Amino acid sequence: MSEITIQNLSRRNFLQGAAGLTLGVCLPLSAQATFVLPDAARIEPNKRFEPNAFLRIGTDNSITVISKHLEMGQGTYTGLATIVAEELDADWASVRIEGAPADASRYNNLLWGPAQGTGGSTAMANSWMQLRKAGASARAMLVAAAARQWQVPVAEITVAEGVVRHAASKRKARFGELALAAANEPVPESVSLKDLKNFRLIGKHVPRKDSAAKTDGSAQFTQDVQLPGMLVALVAHSPRFGGKVASFDDSVARQIAGVVDVVQIPQGVAVLARDTWSAKKGRDALTVQWDDSAAFKLGSDEILASYRELAKQPGAVARRDGDAETAFASAAKVVRASYDFPYLAHAAMEPMNCVMQLSSDGCEVWNGEQFQTGDQYALASVFGLKPDQVKLNMLFAGGSFGRRANIHSDYLIETAHIVKAIGGRAPVKLVWMREDDMRAGYFRPAFHHVLEAALDAKGTLTGWRHRLVGQSIMAGSAFEAMMVKNGVDHTSVEGASSLPYAIPNLTVDLHTPKDIKVPVLWWRSVGSSHTAYSTETFLDEVARAAGKDSVALRLDLLAKHPRHAGVLRLAAEKAGWGKPLAAGKKGEKRGRGVAVHESFHSYIAQVAEVTVRADGSLKVDRIVCAVDCGIAINPHNIVAQVEGSVGFALSALLRGEITLKAGVVQQSNFHDYSLLRLDEMPKVEVHIVPSAEPPTGIGEPGVPPVAPAVANAIAAATGKRIYRLPLAGQDLRG
Repeated sequence: MSEITIQNLSRRNFLQGAAGLTLGVCLPLSAQATFVLPDAARIEPNKRFEPNAFLRIGTDNSITVISKHLEMGQGTYTGLATIVAEELDADWASVRIEGAPADASRYNNLLWGPAQGTGGSTAMANSWMQLRKAGASARAMLVAAAARQWQVPVAEITVAEGVVRHAASKRKARFGELALAAANEPVPESVSLKDLKNFRLIGKHVPRKDSAAKTDGSAQFTQDVQLPGMLVALVAHSPRFGGKVASFDDSVARQIAGVVDVVQIPQGVAVLARDTWSAKKGRDALTVQWDDSAAFKLGSDEILASYRELAKQPGAVARRDGDAETAFASAAKVVRASYDFPYLAHAAMEPMNCVMQLSSDGCEVWNGEQFQTGDQYALASVFGLKPDQVKLNMLFAGGSFGRRANIHSDYLIETAHIVKAIGGRAPVKLVWMREDDMRAGYFRPAFHHVLEAALDAKGTLTGWRHRLVGQSIMAGSAFEAMMVKNGVDHTSVEGASSLPYAIPNLTVDLHTPKDIKVPVLWWRSVGSSHTAYSTETFLDEVARAAGKDSVALRLDLLAKHPRHAGVLRLAAEKAGWGKPLAAGKKGEKRGRGVAVHESFHSYIAQVAEVTVRADGSLKVDRIVCAVDCGIAINPHNIVAQVEGSVGFALSALLRGEITLKAGVVQQSNFHDYSLLRLDEMPKVEVHIVPSAEPPTGIGEPGVPPVAPAVANAIAAATGKRIYRLPLAGQDLRG
């Protein structure tokens, strides 16, 4: 067996102690790799109990929760562990989390069917009851074991903070003392779950479980993995999408110290070296001639111009209520607007990377793995393996925003082709530099929207038409059959086709151009990242045309949607809606704007306060957020996610834009794809609606309302309506 070293391994807080109670997780060692596993993981088969796959209790009182979902900064590890620990009545200090192996038979996302993966803000929602039962089952077995040992009734036993007690006899035992005995207890067929009012951890503040490791450097990311003989690969990609290698000269690259090999793969030319810097210098020394005969060569302006032409004709119908044509024919007033949205990069802190090793038994991967089942099948296809011969080790990821859950497993497939090209003679770490991810990656699709509203003589909104033009994310993927119906990709129109407002006559249609070959992918909040902006800024414009207050109009139209209305009222109240803003400095104009949106079954309203300076520049002063995401498992994490969403969304609103010129992406790094700076971050207030509804997502829903709330505030301040994003380069003075 070869030994695998992970940097800082000695500082990792492994479980200590001997065998214990294991609930359904077995981590088989690869024939090609040896890890220093915690002792509690090495449980003999006759001492292992597996009613489910999510919990392991060691004789040292350690409690390990197995997370089937990727931790990429969103707090998933802490949230999932909180659910288990609550029903288990565990001592939070004893709880640790471990990433699950790729195995959809045990770790599938229950909202996705027979597939394992993280995305769509589904981690808490799909795991909620599953993990509550996992924790409650383990607790019941521990209690049964104690009752059997102490010869007392089960009903007389209590559990709190990892200690099992029998008050009458004054006996007590920690979980570790009962673990082996509990492993011999039968799995309960059904368990009683706690009443919400008895929650001790859920809804309270508990420290995040990944913070310490990410602070002291012991957290394991892909870049930390070092395998014996491992080579680092960087790939020279075509500047244009669809371009192919015509020829290349690697003579100079091979002379670079540390460069070991240069190979051609379908994606370009890969340079393999002993370290990342040598691989980069080798790639820089390549001379590649590209065949652009089949490459995409349009620029951003040409793409959007073609979209505007398409928007002149009806598209595939996504929703039709009533008779919009008649409503418009009889309207006293018609309001119209069109919007342009650019391509956006994901720009995660950690660009794409993975480590891959091929052996006679299969393929093993170490990375921030977000889409296990899809990646298993994709890699199996490249290597001619069965999916279960592809082992994926899920490490921490430094952000994703949708990028690592790639429909086509792009950077993993790229690594596989490199490994295959060198005959699997060495493990390979693929590293994408920031420039690779910005230019050769996947983007949020560019979109063009056209909206029309019909008002009667009383200012009542009687008709609504919304036409969208943009690329389909799902087309050509394994998801197309499920997500594209009658020519409509659900992810293109979500937030538009699900508009909650009571408008009797409403039509939403879509054009999906097939000749635009820019690679696109979901981006944090997916379709809602653009539909929330167009619908909420347009409705604000309609309110002004109707002579109505923006909040009042929305509330009138949300009578049948109490959760939308609830967050809207709360945000408006906390922001002081209707009260005048303090005056700005001389020449400044201040305004307040509102937006409300549902995405991923969570409801968020935001009120933004802005200052437009005398020179036309913008300062976002304050954003007040009201959130209804069901039961708040970790309130502090919800606040953190919404605050982060505000920063993420403001980056896109202010400056986010990927542009193409003759098919070549113009941006390359943070100097020309700039993110929000610390001094630009507004004051953010987050108010969570108390709820007994099952928990829903929070990683994405905070993004969509930010931009429209700010744009509506700008309009309130100066009268300037924003129909094109980003704001960079626009004079906001009106």
